[in-house]
Amino acid sequence: MKNSKLVMTGVVLALSMASVNVMAASGEHPNTPESEMRYKGAPTMGADSAKETLTPKAPPLTKKEFTRAKQIFFERCAGCHGVLRKGATGKPLTPDITLTKGTDYLKAFIGYGSPAGMPNFGSSGQLSESDVDLMARYLQHEPPVPPEWGMKEMKSSWKVIVPPEKRPKKQMNNFNLKNLFSVTLRDTGQVALIDGDSKKIITIVDTGYAVHISRLSNSGRYLFVIGRDAKVNLIDLWMEKPDNVAEIKVGMEARSVETSKYKGYEDKYAIAGSYWPPQYTIMDGDTLEPLKIVSTRGMTVDTQEYHPEPRVAAIVASHQHPEFIVNVKETGKILMVNYSDLDNLKVTTIDAARYLHDGGWDSTKRYFLTAANKSNKIVVVDSKTDKLAGIVEVGKIPHPGRGANFEDPKYGPVWATSHLGDDTIAVIGTDPVGHKKYAWKVVRTLKGQGGGSLFIKTHPKSRHLYVDTPLNPETTNSQTVAVFDLKNLDKPYKVLPIAKWANLGEGPKRVVQPEFNKKGDEVWFSVWSGKKQESAIVIVDDKTLKLKKVIKDKRLVTPTGKFNVYNTMHDIY
Repeated sequence: MKNSKLVMTGVVLALSMASVNVMAASGEHPNTPESEMRYKGAPTMGADSAKETLTPKAPPLTKKEFTRAKQIFFERCAGCHGVLRKGATGKPLTPDITLTKGTDYLKAFIGYGSPAGMPNFGSSGQLSESDVDLMARYLQHEPPVPPEWGMKEMKSSWKVIVPPEKRPKKQMNNFNLKNLFSVTLRDTGQVALIDGDSKKIITIVDTGYAVHISRLSNSGRYLFVIGRDAKVNLIDLWMEKPDNVAEIKVGMEARSVETSKYKGYEDKYAIAGSYWPPQYTIMDGDTLEPLKIVSTRGMTVDTQEYHPEPRVAAIVASHQHPEFIVNVKETGKILMVNYSDLDNLKVTTIDAARYLHDGGWDSTKRYFLTAANKSNKIVVVDSKTDKLAGIVEVGKIPHPGRGANFEDPKYGPVWATSHLGDDTIAVIGTDPVGHKKYAWKVVRTLKGQGGGSLFIKTHPKSRHLYVDTPLNPETTNSQTVAVFDLKNLDKPYKVLPIAKWANLGEGPKRVVQPEFNKKGDEVWFSVWSGKKQESAIVIVDDKTLKLKKVIKDKRLVTPTGKFNVYNTMHDIY
């Protein structure tokens, strides 16, 4: 038995030296440090939605086994490797690669992990021995291809629950809507609307699964949310009790939604970007009626090869033109989609860098800075000229959320990102007029607690920069947050024991996504535990860095993202 274990260890080490990523069985980032592998993947689509194709040379699978394996992959792996397994953040997993490795090779890698970053899903108990064997066999078959999702399917899913003419003509509640928070309840398929003044839950609204972002209409009346299952909900905040007034499913998996903001087009249109099918959909802003669907399939910016699954990541609304700025992940293209004439749609394509993900505006709202995460770059687009302004080399796998804007005492206006893959915070100059020699360059590199950061945040009225590390493998890091003094960035950061302040029971208690209130004097954090464990929202006084309030409620199940209405409306971060 002892010799058997030694042989298996040797196999695992050999695999890691080969640097072949086989799968991310938990839906987290493969071929990366453990800090990047702690984020549980969200279900994307049903197992019965993709056509099954057995590969003759691959190990046999029964129909029941194929269905189970397909569901495991869609729920946990597709987010990184892609539905078609062509690779993105994760390596390709197509049969031309996996068949040559064989079942034993794949079982060892999946089961025991490797020092290169693959976790030990089998020996840790996260996957049973039979499931490890199943997935090793399944990956040698052709990837099942889900069906397309076009206008017919969208129209069949589209519901106008309350027509615009029957909605309130004025705000029918007494809530301070500008200080309202939309909080994702990840594993229940809901958002909690929390009063930022009283700190009480106003209502819980049913949405799609694992809401990825909340966005506000230009007026601040409507809240748009999109689940990872591609369901878009339109919530009317003016109702006596805010609730859904329209919904639509724009695909099978998605991440982004936004509304038009340019003068004269305020709230006229909404847009949603899909992971599958790879496309974006422009909708009526009041009803979510689908108006135009545009595919993003095409050639990559580097090798000029066709990619069948270039997913739509972040979308922002331009303040300079009637345009949506659309990130196309796998091809590395940024699309400036002009919505002034949908029948004669004009799209300016900017070649950037592959694996575009999330990002945000600089302080002037002219320049869009976005992460090309696996390329380790920040891309800068000038939304006034619709041209590439710069590409900045940063740390490993930048993940800024919307980033953080502040005035550096030496370098002037800057924007910052933290990273999934290392402990650095890159500070980038953003003033090409007043501080030209620093523009689109890393002017400072701060050292944080470690890798595994998802969000970084500050506020114009704050002197602090908050950096979370929820995916860091060390609980001392994942349960705390680092705070930098913006007036003296050479000082060591302070560590706030957010999870300890929450005073919860057992659970991972990951501290994620700092979000300011409207006044900029409070910072809200989600303390995120398992679905059957207690979670909480912790509120910190920004001036004193002391605990101000803990919100606990049995309805706060797996809280993650939080979006303050006023700050989200005005792109304040």
